[in-house]
Amino acid sequence: MAASGPLPVTQDLSTLRAKLQGLLRFLREALSISNAHTVDFYTESVWDQLVDLPPETVLEVLKRSTAAAEAEAARPLVEADGTPGITDFPEIFCGISQKLVSVEAFALAAKYYSVQNLGICTPFEQLLVALQGTQTQKIGENVKPDEFMNLKKSHEVQAMSALISSIADYCGIKQVIDLGSGKGYLSSYLSLKYGLNVYGIDSSNTNTHGAQERNRKLKKHWKVYHTRSKLDVSELALKMAKEKKMQDHTENKADMEGVRNNNPTNQEMMSTSDFLPDFSSSVISNIRKQMENLHVYSHQEEKLCFENAFSPIDLLPINAIEPASSTQIPERKMSEANKERKNASESSESNIYSPLTSFITADSELHDIIQDLEDCLMVGLHTCGDLAPNTLRIFTSNSAIKGVCSVGCCYHLLSEEFEEPHKECTEEKWGFPMCHYLKEERWCCGRNARMSACLALERVAVGQGLPTESLFYRAVLQDIIKDCYGITRCDRHVGKIYSKSSSFLDYVRKSLKKLGLDESKLPEKIIMDYYEKYKPRMNELEAFNMLKVVLAPCIETLILLDRLCYLKEQEDIAWCALVKLFDPVTSPRCYAVIALRRSNDSNCSRY
Repeated sequence: MAASGPLPVTQDLSTLRAKLQGLLRFLREALSISNAHTVDFYTESVWDQLVDLPPETVLEVLKRSTAAAEAEAARPLVEADGTPGITDFPEIFCGISQKLVSVEAFALAAKYYSVQNLGICTPFEQLLVALQGTQTQKIGENVKPDEFMNLKKSHEVQAMSALISSIADYCGIKQVIDLGSGKGYLSSYLSLKYGLNVYGIDSSNTNTHGAQERNRKLKKHWKVYHTRSKLDVSELALKMAKEKKMQDHTENKADMEGVRNNNPTNQEMMSTSDFLPDFSSSVISNIRKQMENLHVYSHQEEKLCFENAFSPIDLLPINAIEPASSTQIPERKMSEANKERKNASESSESNIYSPLTSFITADSELHDIIQDLEDCLMVGLHTCGDLAPNTLRIFTSNSAIKGVCSVGCCYHLLSEEFEEPHKECTEEKWGFPMCHYLKEERWCCGRNARMSACLALERVAVGQGLPTESLFYRAVLQDIIKDCYGITRCDRHVGKIYSKSSSFLDYVRKSLKKLGLDESKLPEKIIMDYYEKYKPRMNELEAFNMLKVVLAPCIETLILLDRLCYLKEQEDIAWCALVKLFDPVTSPRCYAVIALRRSNDSNCSRY
């Protein structure tokens, strides 16, 4: 367990609720923009309904705003009277038509209600320092995970595993449950790098079997690094022995010159065995010191499950160490001892990461899935839809789970309790909302708004723009389908046809075929007339999608605040926080919800 200090102070429930209230006041007017579907942009005249400004003006202001946000690193905005909510902004939406009338105020409000500006985030580095105390962890110096993961996954796994390992040390825990473990990258890294006992649970049997095979390959990859380390140490010892032999040879040669002058016949009595190096205790000590310098990590830092599979003594030349006593161990018995030690190490290693297949709900009983469940941490890296809130619910309902670290994604797949209030209720525990305040408000985002919450403002700000042309193609196609086929709603999806199409005409032909519509009734001229009709209005679609992108962080903030407030409402939660784990350009879903349970037997109860 690390010699650690108190964890950072976080905002209390009443403060978080006050921030929620201000955010809801803004979103009640702005949410209509996020809920407008791009597919229906032209058929429903979305721009005229919701925006009372020219698209050129909107684009100019928003592009300037996102560039400034990138340059200023989103410096905090402060209320004049110190109360939550924006009270001195100019009018954003028209009080009568509800249309957007001020892009500047809209962008400023969206920035104000972002996670970073509201001050609800705990800095990642600050949390690591508090968890680790005087113990430091070095990441990626022994093995580079980007050699067997892509750069995005490598970035995520390194950051999150460092945090999970620190929490495990802080609470004195060795078992980790990885929900939605997928291909097992995080699970494998936690077990191999930090020696944690990890159960990876995924609903896909294909993922589970794939994770087992991938973990087997990763173990081989890991051992290669240790083999290299062994070889480096052995080569060092042999090199030193050779240098010692040459040095002794030089000294003996000088002595021989003196002997030859006095007694020449002694030279003939010399043999090559006389020149073997004398491995004195000082030489052996020197070898050991240099071998230790080759190892980057200390025992506490590396924590690999097979770290004791060999010792430095095994890597010395076979005659380098003189026996401590006259008792000699036969070479055969030494070989058997080494073999037993190796087998024991491999046996313990094989069970340190266990991929399991199970569909997880909020009511899942972990004891039914994991027979040897003990005090553990529950984690999830980009858990999809309802799995993220269900992870938090399982944590709060099971006293064996001492901590949770959850990074959610796929907000559009969340189930919403109040999305269809007249529909018969079939869910008992919904993905959103979770906290009492939003439940009392009967708040609903809507699927399109949750979908837009997944947009990446940071990526757009650095020039990774939206796929405007493909969105334009789809919106024009919708108008063609409505006018020419009389269809306003279709259960089928076009999918990724844009990337396979050579032109708009080709796109429409392929799309109609996929939708099961007779494309022969549409001559080329009619199709191209639609294209020419809407092409001058493509900037409307681009500007509207930029409005969605700027608003996206506010909707994500709402979802994250809901989860954080839910944890704050639980009586046995000692500490919880929201932490920005990843670079949002590399990994847009970058926020982790973290909580530790109150326990008299744990380090986690000290604050």
